[in-house]
Amino acid sequence: MKTALVLGAGGFIGSHMVKRLKSEGYWVRGVDLKEPEFSESQADDFMEGDLRDPNLVSRVMFGPDQKELGNGCFDELYQFAADMGGAGYIFTGDHDADVMQNSALINLHVAQRAKNFGVKKLFYSSSACMYPYERQYPLDPDSYSDEAINLHEKLYSAGLSEDMAYPANPDSEYGWEKLFSERLYLAYARNYDLNVRIARFHNIYGPEGTYTGGKEKAPAAICRKVAESVRDISFIISKGGTEVTATIPIWGDGQQTRSFLYIDDCIDAVRLLMESDFKEPINIGSEEMISINDLAKMVIDITGKNIHIKNIDGPVGVRGRNSDNTLIREKLGWEPKYTLRQGMEKLYSWVKSQYLT
Repeated sequence: MKTALVLGAGGFIGSHMVKRLKSEGYWVRGVDLKEPEFSESQADDFMEGDLRDPNLVSRVMFGPDQKELGNGCFDELYQFAADMGGAGYIFTGDHDADVMQNSALINLHVAQRAKNFGVKKLFYSSSACMYPYERQYPLDPDSYSDEAINLHEKLYSAGLSEDMAYPANPDSEYGWEKLFSERLYLAYARNYDLNVRIARFHNIYGPEGTYTGGKEKAPAAICRKVAESVRDISFIISKGGTEVTATIPIWGDGQQTRSFLYIDDCIDAVRLLMESDFKEPINIGSEEMISINDLAKMVIDITGKNIHIKNIDGPVGVRGRNSDNTLIREKLGWEPKYTLRQGMEKLYSWVKSQYLT
């Protein structure tokens, strides 16, 4: 029986990875500050604790049959643990120091102890936030010609490819920490033969992720806002009122663009990467780009209700971000199975269910 250690197993992607590994017959230990919020962990052994503590990281590294350092530790380690959130958390600037320190401490401890304990293969979840700022924002119209601006917008609309990482200039401190940790794990691979796989995630979404509280990302936040409006409309009608027009707030002008990848596709891609011999950072994302306003319109259309959008001031992150999947198609033969509409229907159904229980 293969063994796996999943760090960040109480989080969205980590909890889904635990389920997948168990379905494939692995013995799994999960570690996080707390168990998954929306379902009971399926890990064989779930340890609650703070991975910034080096002593805890040492304790969790001992596999079920390991008696001493380097003696058959976990076959696979999945490192998802990080201090993170959506635009309302990452791009306000209020949490920069915590985001960098907390995540960097975890990765420093994990890299060293994975080497010391003999982890056979390690996966690190990086982020598209490590790509340069200039690749994700339009040029200043007062400083550049219309031709230059149009060309630049075509570049970032076409997608971010792995070779765009340098010269480095990530869009946030979160992105800088991700880039640092990529380099940390790659250095351990060069100097200590740590068998590392790295993926740059592009906006992963799906059921059982945070949808309220300030750390939620755009797909879940929009589904929550629409579900609340549908609930309110249904309540008014149940009291004998006529159907009313509801309005949901969307931060910024709503023209900022993203691509979003459904969680099942993400897990499929990570498992393929772990089974492959490819050892350089690689994008895991979708090439189906959409504006945030159009994403909101998609969710509204799923409900069939009369809901309008009101754009308001708020943190929005980068202007445009899309994944270029050329490399992962070439190296792994992977393509997403779910369209954005299919994934959002599943996410909306799940978020709506949270208001009916």
